[in-house]
Amino acid sequence: MKRPNASISHEDAIVQELRDDPAFAAEYLKAALEETDEPKVLLIALRQIAEARGGLARVAKAAGIERESLYRALSPRGNPRLSTLVAVTKAVGLKLTVEADRPARRVRPGHRQVSQRVKRVDSSRGDSPSLKRRSR
Repeated sequence: MKRPNASISHEDAIVQELRDDPAFAAEYLKAALEETDEPKVLLIALRQIAEARGGLARVAKAAGIERESLYRALSPRGNPRLSTLVAVTKAVGLKLTVEADRPARRVRPGHRQVSQRVKRVDSSRGDSPSLKRRSR
């Protein structure tokens, strides 16, 4: 009697792990973002995550993007807009973030941190939700 072939491809194993473990998916995408020498790594990783989260058609619908456009954007030769990347990451339950490349400098006495110098305009007053500097 023949034994069934229990092996699966590396690609299928990655997609399965991405499907089963949201924390792994977040770390996988973060590692792809850090691969600055090869930007298409990000597109491949995001495509694999989309496939794991229900397929590209379902993710495209959730992101409000045409399916064909998403296939093109996440292809190895794709060149998606930032708005597309943000919509897709949100649709798969992740978000893009930015962090300092090196440790932050210590704040000198007498200087306020950026968060103390910047305030968000209250959008309930009808102002646009933009950032404005406080006067010193």
